[in-house]
Amino acid sequence: MTFTTLEDAGKFYRNYAKAAGFSTRVRCTNRKGNEIKNQLITCSREGKWKSKISPTEKTNPTAGLNCPARIYIHTLKDVGAWIISKVVLDHSHPCCPSKTEMLKQHRELSMSIRRTIENNEEAGIRPSKTYQSFVAAAGGHRELHFIEKDVRNYITREVRNVSEQEDAKEFGKYLLRMKEKNQNFFFELQLEEDQSIKLAFWADARSRAAFEYFGDVISFDTTYNTNRYNLVCGSFVGVNHHGQSTLLGCSLMKNEEIESFKWLFQCWLRCMGGNAPKGFLTDQCASMKRALEACMPTTVHRWCIWHIMKKIPSKLNGYKGHADIEQEMSHVV
Repeated sequence: MTFTTLEDAGKFYRNYAKAAGFSTRVRCTNRKGNEIKNQLITCSREGKWKSKISPTEKTNPTAGLNCPARIYIHTLKDVGAWIISKVVLDHSHPCCPSKTEMLKQHRELSMSIRRTIENNEEAGIRPSKTYQSFVAAAGGHRELHFIEKDVRNYITREVRNVSEQEDAKEFGKYLLRMKEKNQNFFFELQLEEDQSIKLAFWADARSRAAFEYFGDVISFDTTYNTNRYNLVCGSFVGVNHHGQSTLLGCSLMKNEEIESFKWLFQCWLRCMGGNAPKGFLTDQCASMKRALEACMPTTVHRWCIWHIMKKIPSKLNGYKGHADIEQEMSHVV
């Protein structure tokens, strides 16, 4: 079979998969420069792999079953077309055409469904209630060609699709509302020229009160990154009289430069009445070290023991008795 474009060939195979009861994925695309030469599209159960999520956490974990079903599409330069040069129709698993519309690739929201979702979201109706209304109208879950997750995804991607600048404004408004509710809520926000978030710090009244009792030694961690905007998330943590961790402030940073840490530590000190802790635990970050020396010269800076112990295997691998040394060091600690 020949097609005018590669997209037409892929669409044809997807339509066939929907009728046959399976879903597809592009396995590989070969290029020469910027031009695509050929493409391999396979069944989504191709390959041998198993979901990392255990059956106890997910009722139907996915797995690759080495399914051989596939098509090869090649370009025909002379005629400016695409040809399906090889087809394998056999599957290593049963296909179910009656349930194919519930496969992720084939689930879709009609125009009327989308309009209803948008109206309900504007009226403040929760996504779960919106989905249940569709279920009731259709006469059951099996009569719908989508699931509740599709409704939530549509709201997130389309209905609430605001820019990074708008999100920064909304975040600022949220912090102001928190301040109005409780005057002991503390925050400082610094934006870039394009109005996106550069630096942010906030701590609630409970965190500020806890610092008065449990602010002698503080741990500061920037292990986490936010997914959407790639902002570094930092947390100030103390330990209470029950040996439990207690949150003493949160931050978002565009980068981990010295000036960013200086701004953050000065902010945190203002929030806590200018009282520097006796000890400060961090990972082995040079920028953090220099910022601490400038902002809290009397505070003893220590490296986190967890980060030190984590590096021991890689540092001692070259030694013959590294396993014994590692065990002995763990025992000493």
